[in-house]
Amino acid sequence: MKDAQPRAIYLKDYQAPDYWIDTTDLTFDLFEDHALVTSVLGLRRNEDRGQDTPDLTLVGIDLELISVCVDGSELTSDQYILGSESLTIPVTSKAFSLTVVTRIRPQENTSLEGLYKSNGMFCTQCEAEGFRKITYYLDRPDVMSKFTTKVIADKGRYPVLLSNGNDIARGEFEGGRHWVTWEDPFKKPSYLFALVGGDLEVVEDSFTTASGRDVALRIFTESHNIDKCDHAMLSLKKSMKWDEEVYGREYDLDIFMIVAVDHFNMGAMENKGLNIFNSSCVLASPETATDASYQRIEAIVAHEYFHNWSGNRVTCRDWFQLSLKEGFTVFRDAEFSADMNSRGVKRIEDASLLKTAQFAEDAGPMAHPIRPQSFIEISNFYTLTIYEKGCEVVRMIQTIVGKDNFRKGSDLYFDRFDGKAATCEDFVKAMEDASGVDLGQFRHWYNQAGTPVVTLTDGFDQESGQYALTIAQSCPATPGQDTKLPFHIPVAIALLDKGGKALPLNEAGETERVLHVTAAEETWTFEGLAEKPLPSILRNFSAPVRVKYDYSREDLVFLMKHDSDGYNRWDAGQRLATAVIEDLVDGLLKEKDTEIDSRLIEAFGVVLADEGLDKAVKAEMLKLPSEASLAEQAEEIHPLQICESRSRVRKAIAEAHKDKLLALYQALELKGEYRPEAGDIAKRTLI
Repeated sequence: MKDAQPRAIYLKDYQAPDYWIDTTDLTFDLFEDHALVTSVLGLRRNEDRGQDTPDLTLVGIDLELISVCVDGSELTSDQYILGSESLTIPVTSKAFSLTVVTRIRPQENTSLEGLYKSNGMFCTQCEAEGFRKITYYLDRPDVMSKFTTKVIADKGRYPVLLSNGNDIARGEFEGGRHWVTWEDPFKKPSYLFALVGGDLEVVEDSFTTASGRDVALRIFTESHNIDKCDHAMLSLKKSMKWDEEVYGREYDLDIFMIVAVDHFNMGAMENKGLNIFNSSCVLASPETATDASYQRIEAIVAHEYFHNWSGNRVTCRDWFQLSLKEGFTVFRDAEFSADMNSRGVKRIEDASLLKTAQFAEDAGPMAHPIRPQSFIEISNFYTLTIYEKGCEVVRMIQTIVGKDNFRKGSDLYFDRFDGKAATCEDFVKAMEDASGVDLGQFRHWYNQAGTPVVTLTDGFDQESGQYALTIAQSCPATPGQDTKLPFHIPVAIALLDKGGKALPLNEAGETERVLHVTAAEETWTFEGLAEKPLPSILRNFSAPVRVKYDYSREDLVFLMKHDSDGYNRWDAGQRLATAVIEDLVDGLLKEKDTEIDSRLIEAFGVVLADEGLDKAVKAEMLKLPSEASLAEQAEEIHPLQICESRSRVRKAIAEAHKDKLLALYQALELKGEYRPEAGDIAKRTLI
């Protein structure tokens, strides 16, 4: 009988397993009403846990046990203990072979975890704890094993049989059944296991690695989607090349496969060498897909491919370390997308998502650190905090140690933990060792929840030419964490003179500086200035924090016109437009005829006329804050007044700059066939 009371699992209680599984040999005999699964496990005592041989307990859910053999000898039912979700076997030797045969019913598996059948196709989803629905196993990410998988099925119904690794053998049986054996030479945890059996078509290509190996690339999908795979294939090849050039990571198998089907229950899954996607994340055609769809597909394909190293070759020790693989890989795919498209727009999009959605998560009852201390159900922790804030934490490490040292740190991390299960601490330590930078205080980002608030005040002494900038940090209480220790926050700044030029901040003439905020309050002093500068704060959104600085409306106009940082320039425009629209909303509520602040209209004209501005960033800057964004920032939401006020500002901008807008539109005319390339996308977005 299952325990009706959920039980919390705590990070502090982690213990390594008593046994390792060196090899996992699986045979799947697939039928229409059931599947027989034979697992042969090569087990070995974890000597770090002692020299004795405690009982082996494997987990399993909804399994029908057929037989158990130890070193070839079948056990009787009184020689093992079968629980509702476990199989316990007495152990007498430190290394042994265990064979377990189970019957499962994929056709009845409505949980869509483990092996299930949907729309006539067998498919798996094993992250986080789905493998225990396939066979009895040590279903935990720190148990990594070399898998060999043989899949047997009716050839007419299931001509395509796939699993992880390389295809090493295949054949046919009498009666119309056939089999394929797959071997994965690299150790992986069970959550990365994959199996697909179905009637699918395939698009094939190849990629030559930097060392000269030819890798076969195959995308399998249903016949009605076979003409929509080209962009995904191109995205895959771009991802493979980028990972070699930026991280030095070559693909390691002889074949890389993607399965894209309409009925896959997740978005995408990075199973080793056999990524499985819902078709919406992979398939596109110019007749039906938008530019945003093409960019999304490129990013998702890249994300799952990048997991081959940041998640598969090096995996997480336990599920508390989920952000180790997801935060790092989101950072990698964000940088890839920035290189493939507009870096400025990518930063605006990511920061916007964080500020509107993840900050709200941080402020709510489910706030949690990127490395939680406990959970009841791990599926509840696939959150924006783990993914998006986790990405920003990795980005801050790169900002603090520098790009060159970050690459050295990632190389060291991959070298140290290849084929192993690692922790967030292992990642940070590799960065420290490679760079020589102390990240001790920075570790608070992994343990503390909430969004820090950075408050800036400044002063200027005209006589001495000294400008002082004081930065204070605080973080609101979150569930279970009433008080917070100071974070290490990298705040990138520039100081702009009255002409909008960034002033040099050191003898080397650098115009941007990262201030490392580590105390509750600190002051930085800048010498030799002729006038009070205007600070451009948190450039490129250098940390996931809320910023408080008393910018006047004139300051925002100035930044919108002159700031060289794309994100800050856009943000100033959004804040200015929000203030103007809020004035109009207030006027409507008070039945007053409020004029539109002409400074906003003028600033939009400057943006329109800026020929040096990235077209994609310009398109973002010409967008007014959305009605949803305006509502989120309002103390009381008045939908009709917000809509009317926003429309009025939009119309005023259009009327004031109609000639410039028309000229811009005519200059951006696109001819020829549709191409989902960065330059064309930027033009279409601006149009």
